[in-house]
Amino acid sequence: MTAAIDIKGVNKTFGPKVAVRDMSFTISQGELIGLIGRNGAGKTTTIRMVMSIIFPDSGEISVLGKRSAVESKDRIGYLPEERGLYKKMKVGVFLNYVARLKGIDGAGLDKRVRDWLERVELLGSAKKKCEELSKGMQQKVQFIASVIHEPDLIILDEPFSGLDPVNSRLLSTLVDEQHAAGRTVIFSTHQMSQAEAVCDRIIMVNDGNKVLDDTIAGIRRRHDPKTIEAEPLHAVGDDEFGALARLPGVESITRANSHLLFNLSGRESAEQVLARIVQAMPVSGIRIVRPTLEDVFIDIVTQAAKTPEERARLELITSERRGPGGSASD
Repeated sequence: MTAAIDIKGVNKTFGPKVAVRDMSFTISQGELIGLIGRNGAGKTTTIRMVMSIIFPDSGEISVLGKRSAVESKDRIGYLPEERGLYKKMKVGVFLNYVARLKGIDGAGLDKRVRDWLERVELLGSAKKKCEELSKGMQQKVQFIASVIHEPDLIILDEPFSGLDPVNSRLLSTLVDEQHAAGRTVIFSTHQMSQAEAVCDRIIMVNDGNKVLDDTIAGIRRRHDPKTIEAEPLHAVGDDEFGALARLPGVESITRANSHLLFNLSGRESAEQVLARIVQAMPVSGIRIVRPTLEDVFIDIVTQAAKTPEERARLELITSERRGPGGSASD
């Protein structure tokens, strides 16, 4: 099967700044991929090269089996980071216009537009000018414009930007539906929790480099839990605290309000250490705190930090995130 996107050894610089360095990955047809990283990591530059908006200094990119996205443009849906609505055009007219540009015409087009607007709760805005809509409403119109022609490949750059939690959930549902229909979906985001909730596979970039490429399940296997959070049934005195700290597999313990945070050494499985804690101390609740994608990303960039100051700042963020209330598995 022809790959949806195939990138080999791609490099891109802007003056002295290296935006993308030796980037290589393949996305198979039908995959749902999250391209994640902090702002300025190289995500949008990579997407713009895939879309032939800009071109690499070196390397090769193929899209849907063609040498550039231009040759497959009617099979691609693209939501850019910098939105492209025609502000003076009415919403319904704009969507009709975009669909016709992508080769969709005929008596069924008006109904298709109405159905989509109803799906995203904007049917009453069809006759409003695009500039009259809120940022979140404009975002939903732009999403419709990227999928109304039922493309084989959908590329969404920061699709959740400007959306409230309700509309973020709606957009996640729509992305799932497109994926379930057999379409390839790749979206770029710095909101890693969204990618973790939606995607099958993650490509993580940092300072222009690909630093991780794996399935969500694979990432969880490779990055073991480092913390167990327990709520004792009684106050833990100094002697008992010291005994708990000496349990095999425990590197240190931190008090956090009514909880104890057991930082794991990694020499024992989290499940083994949890069982020992329960045997040593009566608890009202206990859980393994699983690393989130954001935790994994911070660990990776901390290891790659170029200065002691940057490394210390990232380590502080990591320690704060591993307090009570983090991601967990019961």
